[in-house]
Amino acid sequence: MRFQDIHLHTVAASLPPRVLTSLQLEERLAPLYQRLHLAEGRLELMTGIHERRFWHQGTLPSDAATQAARVALEQSGMDASRIQALLYCGVSRDCVEPATSTAVVRNLGLRRDTLNFDLSNACLGMANAIAVMAAMLASGQVECAMAVTGENAGPLVENTIRRLNQDASLTRQALKEEFASLTIGSAAAAIILTRQGGHPILAMGQASNCQCDDLCRGDAAGGMTEGSAPVMHTDSQRLLEEGVTVAQRMWQDLCREAPWGDGGLPDLVCGHQVSKAHRDLLFQRLGLPLDRDFPIFPATGNCGSASLPLALAMAQKAGALRPGMQLALLGIGSGINSLGFALQW
Repeated sequence: MRFQDIHLHTVAASLPPRVLTSLQLEERLAPLYQRLHLAEGRLELMTGIHERRFWHQGTLPSDAATQAARVALEQSGMDASRIQALLYCGVSRDCVEPATSTAVVRNLGLRRDTLNFDLSNACLGMANAIAVMAAMLASGQVECAMAVTGENAGPLVENTIRRLNQDASLTRQALKEEFASLTIGSAAAAIILTRQGGHPILAMGQASNCQCDDLCRGDAAGGMTEGSAPVMHTDSQRLLEEGVTVAQRMWQDLCREAPWGDGGLPDLVCGHQVSKAHRDLLFQRLGLPLDRDFPIFPATGNCGSASLPLALAMAQKAGALRPGMQLALLGIGSGINSLGFALQW
């Protein structure tokens, strides 16, 4: 699918202040490691993740999303009154009802007629929001829209550590279903789309395989707050293999529409960040050289729906983006769904 007159005006991110290294996390899992005779260092060795970040206790997903939204508004130079639609897209939400978007609208002091709602699709939420906002802009429904997310991984990681240390019956085989939960980190991000001004979004590719919706299941009562007890079970190996297979079909769809230069490849890839194994297999299957990647997972872990926009924002901050560059924004979410976008910087 191709787009016309749809622009990514601003992308921004906010990182939590608390840092937890993989070694520190393993030290907290000492009872489990001693019981199963596991060697420290395996978590970073297997994932390539050195550290991840968490918000201070009491930080709501809407609080984190509001931080990123304020950074985006400051960077954009536009008044908050220009935002006609706001989509909250995180896995983490303040509560089941009302929509977390309402808290962000209130925090930002947006117009009383601001269209707002939650859009949730696992780690793909912000990518889905780009597609939804693009349709809203193309139809003339709005002229300026913002998508935000505030992933709060602390409750999931804390509850996982507690359960693993307390479960004396846990085996090495059963531990595999818990492993993905130890790679999760927190972050917030915001994206502003407009009809004019910014970086043209040129095309989108998509694919799915919903026969695999049981490979990663998460549940939590009470949103993603300190009062909840989130649990996530993941068949990491099958999710990796099936996810990359879906991403291959998405990539083929995207490349049919994207005006790539340089031998049919983008200049830079900013994608959903999971781990080294995921990145390496994905790039191998898509035929992408690793030097086209802008990796952030070593310092952030898997930040859910915030990962893709966070990678783009960090690439911009690092000076890795130059005018005229062709970018690929790639996302995969459990379910399994995959979206990709071609963007000209």
